[in-house]
Amino acid sequence: MKSTSLLSGIACALLAATSASAAELRFACYQDGTECDAWAEQIKAFEAENAGTTVVVDVVPYKTIVEGLPVQLASGEGPDLARVTDLGGLAKYMLDVTPYVKDAAAIEAAYGKTLAWTRVNGPDDKGIYAIMDQQTATGPFVNKTLFDQAGVALPGQGATYADWAAAAKEVAEKTGTSFAVAMDRSGHRFAGPAISYGAKIFDADGKPITVDDGFKAFAEQFVAWNEDGTVAKDVWAGSGGATYQDAAKEFTNGSLVMYISGSWQIGRFGRDIGDAFDWVAVPAPCGPGGCTGIPGGAAVAAFKHTKAPEELGKLIDFMAREDVQAAVLAKTKNIPANQALQAKGIDYASATDDEKAALKTFAESLAEFSPVAFQFQGYKNNRAIMNATVTRITQAIVGESTLDEALTRIDSDVKEALAAAQ
Repeated sequence: MKSTSLLSGIACALLAATSASAAELRFACYQDGTECDAWAEQIKAFEAENAGTTVVVDVVPYKTIVEGLPVQLASGEGPDLARVTDLGGLAKYMLDVTPYVKDAAAIEAAYGKTLAWTRVNGPDDKGIYAIMDQQTATGPFVNKTLFDQAGVALPGQGATYADWAAAAKEVAEKTGTSFAVAMDRSGHRFAGPAISYGAKIFDADGKPITVDDGFKAFAEQFVAWNEDGTVAKDVWAGSGGATYQDAAKEFTNGSLVMYISGSWQIGRFGRDIGDAFDWVAVPAPCGPGGCTGIPGGAAVAAFKHTKAPEELGKLIDFMAREDVQAAVLAKTKNIPANQALQAKGIDYASATDDEKAALKTFAESLAEFSPVAFQFQGYKNNRAIMNATVTRITQAIVGESTLDEALTRIDSDVKEALAAAQ
């Protein structure tokens, strides 16, 4: 009787311990190519190493991450972790997993430059809130086959936006291609050309000024290109508010000559274009203020409302591992944020020659980007600038306001958003 009772007690204790340590983590993941698929494969290894913890990967559209996730987090709900791009804007919801990682100093050494983008709690904030799984750079892709068919040479290093726009329009006309140029409907994408045209974005104290002569100059040019057909008008005019819209489909089906987007599209283009035509990434075009895109990327972020912070911290620690990152990046064909992997390089064994060349172009371009571009990416309220830009510039494009009215409203929108944030 005593033995039976003792064994029963041990069994109950073991069951209680198992239940206490068991956790299900929900991972909201968007992908441009195969990022979520690659993570799902690696997470199987994590689950094998951490018995009792399961991770459910929910693949969602990017629009859900940009528009839906902030609403969920503001109400104290949502996934335990998510793949996000608005690092500064969502930082207030992120969990500091430092207490749950094995070697915080090693993570700092590998990811310090990008960890800074989530540290919005003051100069002494050393927390680990998110791990980048993709370093990105904005810039253009062009359909080289169309240039060849048109007999038009690709503009070389140092070519301006005006040079590229003129060349792409000539190619479109000679080949009967539907669209010459398109740019993602995104304030992030707009910022690179604006800084190249001389926009300072911030004053000497780091406070946003948004609209200055450089910003206005590119806004004038961009609206004019939409009006004269150089830029595919429907990309920006086809949506309202700050809704994101890309033109990847138009590029992959061969109906677009030049597409201003970013390095995250490389894997997608390699998969969807195949050998249909030759495409290349080119360095960021130049303006009076320089030749820059915007750095950025996606990171897997942990959130405060989780009911399993220790297990979540272990997962983030696993995702930061060099071997895990290398495996994911090799499959997704993305640029590493891990500084050791930047030095060693990634063996993109399955990448095509077009993909490898594009990865090289974007990786090299990051070193040439303006300091203002890095400042913009790390600014915790950059979403306010980006949303106001998209909303108001679109209104000027479709004729709902004059450009001067739109620019005035951008400044007032940003001021109102900053006041609300404070």
